[in-house]
Amino acid sequence: MKILVTVKEVATVEDEFEIDGTEIADQYLGADLNEWDDYAVEEAVQLQEAGVADEVVTVTIGPEDCEQTIRQALAKGADRAVRVWDDSLEGVDLLDVNAKTEILSAVVEEEDPDLVLTGVQAGDDSFGATGVALAEEIGYQWGAVVNHLEHEFDGDTASVRRELEGGVEELTDIELPAALTIQTGINEPRYASLRGIRQAQRKELDVKSLADLGVDESAVDSDLELTDMYEPESESDVTVWEGSADETAAELGELLRDKGVAQ
Repeated sequence: MKILVTVKEVATVEDEFEIDGTEIADQYLGADLNEWDDYAVEEAVQLQEAGVADEVVTVTIGPEDCEQTIRQALAKGADRAVRVWDDSLEGVDLLDVNAKTEILSAVVEEEDPDLVLTGVQAGDDSFGATGVALAEEIGYQWGAVVNHLEHEFDGDTASVRRELEGGVEELTDIELPAALTIQTGINEPRYASLRGIRQAQRKELDVKSLADLGVDESAVDSDLELTDMYEPESESDVTVWEGSADETAAELGELLRDKGVAQ
């Protein structure tokens, strides 16, 4: 079995930051592997360690600068990686789900995996739609928000547990090939060992353009436009008291009575 895992580098932001137009100023930004994708990678590597999978391949859409971040997946056990980038993507502020789906489906066609794992969502745009949209495009069965995956497959069937609305969970069998969106908490992602980090630098990372994948440049045209970025105003009031425990307790009691919480 071959498993393809979609991964993404996302921005990390300091607690205190400034916004410059429609972007957060560079000095307040860092980069990391998307949290949900980290769980998807771990699940794929565990399936390989259990003897279910023969190969784990990761794919990302991103510039050369993101390679060090996405090599984290290689350091944690993925066998090789594919990075898709093209000059036509340089000026795109917000790559929409349709564009991601068309690009990733072309990679799926080339790799022909039995199982595609994606994170439930990305920590930057939080669309939460790419995994399911990809499954629909490539004609795979799918399961969304999966929080448990059995590591023993019954023939060509994967048994999963997934989250539904209102705290309800569903147990279901999904026929392969399939695409699953992985929820945080399904496992405990491992830290990359020093040995794994060294090995990751020698593992294959294949770079492909849109032309290499047979994807037209018009695929990256988006109907989405980022028009503004701002910090939302707080709608709650905070009261801070100073003094001894007796003094602050008395003031808290008086406030609660005023609010009608205590009589």
